[in-house]
Amino acid sequence: MTAPCIITVAITGSLPTKADNPAVPITIDEQVESTQEAFEAGATLAHCHVRKDDGTPTSDPERFGRLMEGLRKHCPGMIIQLSTGGRSGAGRERGGMLPLKPDMASLATGSVNFPTRVYDNAPDLVSWLAEDMINYNIKPEVEAFDLSMIFKSVEMAQAGRIQGPLHVQFVMGVKNAMPVDRPTFEFYVSTLKRLAPDATWTGAGIGKDQITLNHWSLELGGHCRTGLEDNVRLDRHTLAPSNAALVQRVVDLCEQYGRRPASVTEARSLLSLPAAA
Repeated sequence: MTAPCIITVAITGSLPTKADNPAVPITIDEQVESTQEAFEAGATLAHCHVRKDDGTPTSDPERFGRLMEGLRKHCPGMIIQLSTGGRSGAGRERGGMLPLKPDMASLATGSVNFPTRVYDNAPDLVSWLAEDMINYNIKPEVEAFDLSMIFKSVEMAQAGRIQGPLHVQFVMGVKNAMPVDRPTFEFYVSTLKRLAPDATWTGAGIGKDQITLNHWSLELGGHCRTGLEDNVRLDRHTLAPSNAALVQRVVDLCEQYGRRPASVTEARSLLSLPAAA
């Protein structure tokens, strides 16, 4: 039996626009439609942001609520993960959607340089977001942009401040943060396995390196993230026609590594999430 791979689709993010790629879904209806296509192609986890009418990012709980309603209707059982990222709001505004009780939410456990600013995740904000996730029975996906964030997430899990088993996403390729480097990636994986043997992990690469991290993650037994949030192209000369096309690329890669896309049931089991209602 081949090992299943959870395919995460990051459908829109905070930055890509239709000027970058007309397929980037902006409105709630567009996001639901794009996610449904990705779900049917093999994605079982949707990483979600929402936008204002002008396309700029927001943490508006009402918009997240409408998106969740659409995804639950059209993508039955798909794992819904809401972003608490810093481009969409400031301070505790970033966790304003947590009372909606998604399956998962992102949680960066430290600060890091981004292309033009510091992605600020102060310890008190990290603690508050983590506490709210415990209160609402939401499993965090730890966004690890460097090694310290892995150690911090393990410390928090051991103290009961993160719902375990840990799920960590290694993010590589953000300008001014951790570059795409194979020995470093392998060290991330081995460190997490040493500190938290029951943890699961996903590799996420930005831009042209999305496919690189897909290959490495499949080879080393992890899970994969793809989608227009991180990368709007299939190759240097070709825009991705949809989120589904990027998902299909990962599906096609799975067999090369003796893997297969996880089903909804398998993905929920692997992440220790309850079965879909």
